[in-house]
Amino acid sequence: MRTIRSIFGLLLGILTLGAIASAVSALVVRRQVASSGTETDDEFDLVTIFDSLEFRSIAPGLRRGSSLCWYGGGTIDLRGAALDPSGADLTLRAVFGGLRLVVPASWPVQTRLTSLFGGVADARDAELVDSDGPVLRISGFALFGGVAILDRAPDLDAADAASVEDTGVALDAEMPAAAPA
Repeated sequence: MRTIRSIFGLLLGILTLGAIASAVSALVVRRQVASSGTETDDEFDLVTIFDSLEFRSIAPGLRRGSSLCWYGGGTIDLRGAALDPSGADLTLRAVFGGLRLVVPASWPVQTRLTSLFGGVADARDAELVDSDGPVLRISGFALFGGVAILDRAPDLDAADAASVEDTGVALDAEMPAAAPA
């Protein structure tokens, strides 16, 4: 019994030290790495550490993107984007956090995601996928976290509807050009 308690104590100590080292590393990386790319860019790099992320793309020819969620999480909504004719590559990394990727139901998606003490799920309806279209290739990992690939996001859609009710303008509607003065 004493041996089991010793082993358990050792494992608990190692996990605690690992968690502290990971948190300190995240703080260091947070100061050195920044997100880049806007909603209209065909390439983006997103970083969220000890924070949340909400990114919507309306890229006309999405080619590449990456995301790091470390002790944080968020949503990447690609439903307003169009894939480059040769497809696009997306690298997703979730460490002690989670990421929700929302894509059009018709997009073919190839995943090479690995999870360790976490999870990866593609919850889309396979019957709606257009196999002849450009492919979104996703690679990356989830470590003590998760990645979900969806074709719907009811909370985002409800927020869009509420914005239209409040302002009378859809979030993705084009604004008319200003009249010359």
